[in-house]
Amino acid sequence: MLHGEQRNLFDLSFCVPSECADRLQDGRADIGIVPAIELPRQNLIVTASTGIVCHGPVRSILLISKVPFENIRTVAADSSSRTSVVLTEIILRRKYGADPEMRSTPPQLERMLERCDAALVIGDPALCIDPAHSEHRVLDLGSEWTSMTGLPFVFAVWGARREYDPAPFSASLKFGMDHIDDIVASEHSSRGITAELAHEYLTRHIQFELGVQERAGLDLFLEYAAEIRQTEPRTVSV
Repeated sequence: MLHGEQRNLFDLSFCVPSECADRLQDGRADIGIVPAIELPRQNLIVTASTGIVCHGPVRSILLISKVPFENIRTVAADSSSRTSVVLTEIILRRKYGADPEMRSTPPQLERMLERCDAALVIGDPALCIDPAHSEHRVLDLGSEWTSMTGLPFVFAVWGARREYDPAPFSASLKFGMDHIDDIVASEHSSRGITAELAHEYLTRHIQFELGVQERAGLDLFLEYAAEIRQTEPRTVSV
């Protein structure tokens, strides 16, 4: 949408997923890439067949713990992605039998672990962590979800209050995938990761299309979220 034939079709602004949701809610935006958990909270519809999806390890959503996962009582959560906060609670409750209190904190791992048993780290900060060499226990939440359910996980979707023509979104995705090498070359160093990791992330860990299985995974996540009364994450700011 910046460089392909779709440029100038939309007035674009860029922010973290939680802010995208806030702008959609207060009318500053008509369409946004919003956390999946916002769909029921704002009564939104999915207006394109593209999104942010994983079919296994996602690499950029990590739960890092000082204690065994079943013993986690407090989680310091980077709340810029509301879906990941709810996913963390679902996995800890359903798979590990934990009853965590989620605490919203800035994404600084050492400080997060000073205050809490575990830390939810997302996005670029997570990509800069090597799970294989961490001194703490690490869960990749994408991997945990798919092993628990057998379904993909949908982190974010193009949400809106009414239907829009999905064609520009699909065409923009195709343009991006056709230029993955250009994107990797221009972005990896500013993110503090290698070109190899950036390429692997964009081609292996993250998927971008919403099909039948992806929508089934989305529906199950929203069902689990509703069961624990998490249509709006219960977090405590610290």
